[in-house]
Amino acid sequence: MSKAGISLATADPPTPTAPLPRRRGVELALIVLAVLLSVYGYCAVGFARNGAVPPGAAGYGAGLGVLALFAHLAVRFRAPRADPLLLPIAVLLNGLGLVLIYRLDLETPGDEAAPTQLVWSTLGVALFIAVVLLLRDHRVLRRFTRVCAASALVLLTVPILFPAVNGARIWIRVAGFSIQPGEFAKVLLAVFFAAYLAENRGALTYAGRRFWRLQLPTGRVLGPIVAVWLVSVGVLVLERDLGTSLLFFGLFVVVLYVATGRTGWLAVGLLLASLGAVAVGRLEPHVHSRIETWLNPFASIEAGEGPNQLAQSLFAFAEGGLLGTGLGRGHSVLIGFAVKSDFILATAGEELGLVGLSAIFLLYGLLVERGYRAGLALRDPFGRLLAVGLAAIVALQVFVIAGGVTGLIPLTGMAMPFLAQGGSSVVTNWAIVALLVRLSDSAGCRGDGRPRSDRTDGGAGS
Repeated sequence: MSKAGISLATADPPTPTAPLPRRRGVELALIVLAVLLSVYGYCAVGFARNGAVPPGAAGYGAGLGVLALFAHLAVRFRAPRADPLLLPIAVLLNGLGLVLIYRLDLETPGDEAAPTQLVWSTLGVALFIAVVLLLRDHRVLRRFTRVCAASALVLLTVPILFPAVNGARIWIRVAGFSIQPGEFAKVLLAVFFAAYLAENRGALTYAGRRFWRLQLPTGRVLGPIVAVWLVSVGVLVLERDLGTSLLFFGLFVVVLYVATGRTGWLAVGLLLASLGAVAVGRLEPHVHSRIETWLNPFASIEAGEGPNQLAQSLFAFAEGGLLGTGLGRGHSVLIGFAVKSDFILATAGEELGLVGLSAIFLLYGLLVERGYRAGLALRDPFGRLLAVGLAAIVALQVFVIAGGVTGLIPLTGMAMPFLAQGGSSVVTNWAIVALLVRLSDSAGCRGDGRPRSDRTDGGAGS
C-alpha cells in the first residue's frame, strides 16, 4: 500500500498516444435516462399516495430535463473530453433527492421543502455551468490559495456569532433566510490543501528527522498541519459540529497521504482525530449525548420514552428489507424534524430496500472513482491533488452520514450529497462536480493534464 502511494505521489502516468474520444453522445443518453428515472419515481409516489399521476409530473420532468440539457451543452462546448459519467450521476442523484423530499412533503403539508430545493438545485446547476464556461484552466486556482484559506476560515467562524440550531452553530439565519457557510468552505479548503501540498510535498516527504517509520518534516512545514488539526477541533468545540470537523481533517489527511505516499500520516491523522473526538466527546454535552445514543440507540424505548431518531431510522431500514416497501409507502416520517435532511437515507432504505440503497451507494462510489481516475490521469501535482481532494469530500460525507443513520458511528449534522434537503449543500456539490468535469477534461485533452489552450508554455501555476 505504501509503495502504491509513493508511486502515485512521485511517478507520472504514461502519456496516451492519442487524445481520449469525445463521449458527449454517451453523456446525453445517460442524462435522458437519469431524467426518466427521476420522473418515474415522482409518478410512483403519486400512484402510491393518490392512485394517479401527480399533476406536476410534466413540469417536474421538463424542469429537470432543461437544467440537465443546459449543463450538458456547457460541457459539450467547453469540456468536450470530460468524463461522460460525472454529470449524469449528479443529475440522477439530484433528481432522486427531489423525489424523496416531495414524497416526505406529502406527510408534512405545512412544511413543504421540495419547491425550495428545486430552486437551490437550479442555482447549483447555474453555478456548474458558470464554472465549466469560465474556468478554462484549473491551475489558475493556485493564484488564489491564500484567498481561499482566509475565506474558508471566515466562513467557518461566522456561524459562532449566531444562535445554535438543533444544538450546533453551523447556520447563519437572517430574516428567514438560512445558509450553511461550512459547505462552501470545504471546496475552498480543498483548493488550499492541494496547492500547499503540491508546493511542499518534497519537504513533507524527505526533509526533517525520522521518527520510527515516519519522516517528520521541519517545523516550518509542519506548522500548517498542526494548525489544521487545531482548527478542526476548534470548530467542533465552538460550533458543536462533529461532522464538519471530521470532514475537514479527514480531507487534509487523505490529500497529505496522496501527496507524500507515507502511510504513517494516515496513522498520525487517525490518532489526532481520535484524541480530539474523545476529548470533546467527554467535555461537550451535545456531542456526548450523541455518543450515548449511538452506544445504546434503544435506551429511550427501555426507559418508556419511545424511540429516538436513531432508533426510528434503524426501524425504517429494517422495514425496507431487500426490495423496500415502494416509493410513497413507508413511515420514515416518524423520525421527526431531520427526516428530510440528516435522515433522508432512511427513507431511501425503507422504500427502495437494500437493492435501491446499494444502487445509490454504487452511484456515489462511481462518482468518487471517476474523480480519482481524473486525478491519476493528470500530471500536474496541483490538479492531481485537487481531484483526489474533491472526490474525498464526497466519499467522507457519504461515509459519515450513512454511518451515522445506520448506527455504525455517532450521528452528525451533515447532509447527504444531492439527496438531502439543504440549499448550501446542493449548490456546493454541483460546484464539486463542475470542478471534476474541468479536471477530467484537462486530463483527457492531451493526456498530460494540460488543457487545449496550453500550446507553448506551462500555463498558469506551472
